[in-house]
Parts: sequence; structure tokens; C-alpha cells
Amino acid sequence: MSAQPLGGPYYLTAGFKMITRPGLRMYVLLPLSINIAVFFGLIYFAVQGFRGWVEQLMPNLPSWLSFLDYLLWPLFVVLVLLIIFFTFTTIANLIASPFNSFLAEKVEVIARGNDHFPPFSWKALLAMVPRTLAREMRKLGYFLPRALGLLILSLIPGINIIAAPLWVVFNIWMMAVQYIDYPADNNNISWPSMIEWIRSRRILSLGFGGITYLALMVPVFNLIAMPAAIAGATLLWVDHHKPPASTY
Repeated sequence: MSAQPLGGPYYLTAGFKMITRPGLRMYVLLPLSINIAVFFGLIYFAVQGFRGWVEQLMPNLPSWLSFLDYLLWPLFVVLVLLIIFFTFTTIANLIASPFNSFLAEKVEVIARGNDHFPPFSWKALLAMVPRTLAREMRKLGYFLPRALGLLILSLIPGINIIAAPLWVVFNIWMMAVQYIDYPADNNNISWPSMIEWIRSRRILSLGFGGITYLALMVPVFNLIAMPAAIAGATLLWVDHHKPPASTY
């Protein structure tokens, strides 16, 4: 595996290769099915209100500046798309969190040199539900205040022009947090320690988060990119993680 600090994008490619292994198919198909259901449900919802959301966010310009509407419209279309995108990933990851953690656990077993692990077990999966849901709620607690601040910024005329690029940076950071947290949580790494670990490898983590963000922005392709991101983040964790400084 790549150990270079700029090797973040490499791990998503490695994740795609990993999830094609026959022993992992069941662990991939379950979160993939959830992603498909959430994706098409959100697409239907977005089609119904998309234009209205863009118009609500657009600033009311005086008539002599009306020509700027043609320049600002694409920017606010992008802003709404970013909000929809993050809503999709948040809902999908919340519902599928036990399956995602289960997949990360099995990928780590393989990455550490053991191709043999017990067959898929619903009992083992259900045992992970309380822990994984609690961790997802912790992620929401981290995400929501920051997203709310950006949303408020998006509604302030004039200032909201910088909201779209800030959403991009925030989404990239959250992609790293979202997916690297699965193997970290499986290894009993506390939330603060996990965040500090990502910060200490900022270039590597943002490189992975950036390529994952781009992959997840592609409709339909994003459905298979999500389990690949879980596998890739787990491979990144195995390559770069040292014995934890603190545990639960």
C-alpha cells in the first residue's frame, strides 16, 4: 500500500479493487441496497423542490444589477446540489452504519493478511447496531453545528456568494471523517483521538476525502463508490495507524 502523504486518492482505487473480492460480496450488497433506496427517494424529493430552493437562496438584486442573475444562478444551483449531496450521504450512512462498520471490519481482517473469517452472521451484525448508531449520532453532533453555520451564511445576501466554496471544503473534510471513522471505531478509538489522528495527517486525509467527494458526486456511480470508500479508508487506516494513544 502507498505510504506517501499525497497518496489519499490511491486508497479509493484500492477500495474499489477490494470490494470485488468474492468473500466480501454480501458485506457490500447490503449497504449498496440501502444506498440505492435512499438515493432514488432523495432524487424524487429533490426534483419536486429543486428550482424553488435555488430561487429562495438567490439574493434579491436591484434592477440595475439584474444582469448578475445569470452569473449567480449556476453558483446557487451548485450550492443546492451540495446540500442535497450531503443530505444523501448523511441519511445513507446513518441507516447503513452497522453494515458499513461490518464491511470495514472484514476489510481490515483481509488487509492484515487473513483471508479467512467467519461467514456472514446477522447476529454479529445486530450486535454492532447500538455502538455504530451511537457513533453516527456523534458524527451528526459534530456535523450539524458547522453545517448550520454554513447554511446561515448561505442565506445572507452578498456574503452567501462564498458559501459554495466553503461547502466544498467542509464536504471534503467530512468525507475523510465519515469513512476513516469506521475502522477507527472498530478499533475502539475515541472520537477526539480519531479527529486528532486525521488532523495530524491532514494532506493524506484530505486527499482521500477529496477524491471520495468527487466520486460520490457522480449520480449512480456514487452508489458503488460508497462501499469502495469504506474499504479504501480501512486500507488507509491499516497502513498509517499506530497503536492508539487512548481508547474507550
